[in-house]
Amino acid sequence: MNIFQLKDKVIEKLGEKRSDFITSFDREKEMLRVERQDNKKGINVSLSKAMDKFKKDSNFADEIVYYIDETLERMKEEKIDPEQAVIYPVVRSTSFPDKTKNGVDFIKDSHTNETDIYYAIDFRKSYRLIDEELASSLGMRQADIRTLADNNLKELKIEISRDTIQENDFYFVNHNDGYDASRILNEAFLDEMHEKCEGEMMVGLPHQDVLIIADVKNNVGYDIMAQMMMQYFAEGLTPITSLSFSYREKKLEPVFILGKQRNYNKRGNDDETDIQ
Repeated sequence: MNIFQLKDKVIEKLGEKRSDFITSFDREKEMLRVERQDNKKGINVSLSKAMDKFKKDSNFADEIVYYIDETLERMKEEKIDPEQAVIYPVVRSTSFPDKTKNGVDFIKDSHTNETDIYYAIDFRKSYRLIDEELASSLGMRQADIRTLADNNLKELKIEISRDTIQENDFYFVNHNDGYDASRILNEAFLDEMHEKCEGEMMVGLPHQDVLIIADVKNNVGYDIMAQMMMQYFAEGLTPITSLSFSYREKKLEPVFILGKQRNYNKRGNDDETDIQ
């Protein structure tokens, strides 16, 4: 299957769910644009990235359709009940837009040199980022939103899976609830993981739907982490950053890794990795 066939497949499957949308396709960027007919709000989907995942999992087209459908649904004009609103923090790259398409500032806070914190109202299967107009309609100040979001984040369950490669342990948080990367903001969880680590603790949030924590015990571990981050970053529908962070004394510091070791399946002492 090629890009154009994947595009047609996504549009066909979305058409089985709803008919209130229009599409356009940028051949040069291989970007599919899907918009609501009523208010022209929509979403861009990079089919080149999606194609890489589709080759590994033929069911990934269904995930794309689900993602588009839920996004379009939350973009319809609707009133939000302040008493029913559930707010969570979400992490985005510093290159992420700080205003809506209508020029309204999003509510956000600084996080690291690579990431910022935005806030979102949760609709169970999707969410809407909070801008100043929405915050005003909710009657909430930024400090109120921040406190509420932090408290809600602490209530989210955290289940981890582990993979050990050449004596380095890699832990993955992947609930697919839209807030996996947000769990990096749970300081108690990071401290708990730090206590478990025997080597250097590295943290990565390549995209919205995964959080990676590595217990790096040798030089090869840094290289594995770097390549893992690049792979997940390229595959994510909402990429954040391909850089890893070192977690020390309750602080996240970006780490630039220039890896040279490639053979992870064999044991040896010839590993070379430059860390900056």
